[in-house]
Amino acid sequence: MAKKLLGIDLGGTTVKFGILTQEGEVQEKWAIETNILENGKHIVPDIIASIKHRLELYGLSKEDFIGMGMGSPGAVDREKNTVTGAFNLNWKDTQEVGSLIEKELGIPFAIDNDANVAALGERWVGAGENNPDVVFMTLGTGVGGGIIADGNLIHGFGGAAGEIGHMIVEPENGFACTCGNNGCLETVASATGVVKVARLLAEEYEGNSHIKAAIDNGESVTSKDIFVAAESGDQFADSVVEKVGNYLGLASANISNILNPDSVVVGGGVSAAGEFLRERIEKYFMTYTFPQVRKTTKIKIAELGNDAGIIGAASLASQFAR
Repeated sequence: MAKKLLGIDLGGTTVKFGILTQEGEVQEKWAIETNILENGKHIVPDIIASIKHRLELYGLSKEDFIGMGMGSPGAVDREKNTVTGAFNLNWKDTQEVGSLIEKELGIPFAIDNDANVAALGERWVGAGENNPDVVFMTLGTGVGGGIIADGNLIHGFGGAAGEIGHMIVEPENGFACTCGNNGCLETVASATGVVKVARLLAEEYEGNSHIKAAIDNGESVTSKDIFVAAESGDQFADSVVEKVGNYLGLASANISNILNPDSVVVGGGVSAAGEFLRERIEKYFMTYTFPQVRKTTKIKIAELGNDAGIIGAASLASQFAR
């Protein structure tokens, strides 16, 4: 029987798991809640217990697997298989992850940052179409990214390559970012960033708009509300999407002018706006790019949704096939 790959996508609310073929097809998937209590000390034991239970359930043993991979938030040491500073997991200190999981399950283990891993997934069997040059930009609670150049994931000297969310797109009057800078892409294009842009633009807007009215009344408005309103013809909401599209187009153009990838793939929760958002990004991308880049690099919407993490994590494990 052909050996399989195991992918683990570790997030602040859930841990997702997948058993995949060597071609990247998901055969089984499941999820458990992430227990971050007591400094996240239950997370790794819970992962081990869940995998053991499932392998028993499916009648599989360690011999059936080439390896397993994991995507994790925080700073990942790929040599030591440790994670440091994953605050949404309550992991402030360095955590032993790989050594414990490998010891308990007997399956070779690899780990990388969650945004990098999602990039690998989209590149392998998603919108990236297995092209060797793909940039992945994920728009969620933050803005993350992963860069694949000449078939290799780019990590950088200090492991911080691909921090697309911290590209400065508003140098003059930018919003403060959690990183300590002002005007980062994350402050205007994440789910909360889109709402910040709306609040700012609402101060000047004169016309009728139920989104502006909701903001002025102190009601809670989400990025999804803004995109839905814009698509249904709310002019104020549309001006917000236009502004966000400009920022994303500028960021995509700057990355592409340096790397000239086959595609910039946009994923994460905000990307659920789909073609409506993609064409705005593309419009500004075309404005800001070098001619040869404009002709060759495409702006695409991610295709794998929530499965990008487990698929990319599994692809990390394919390195053990040699």
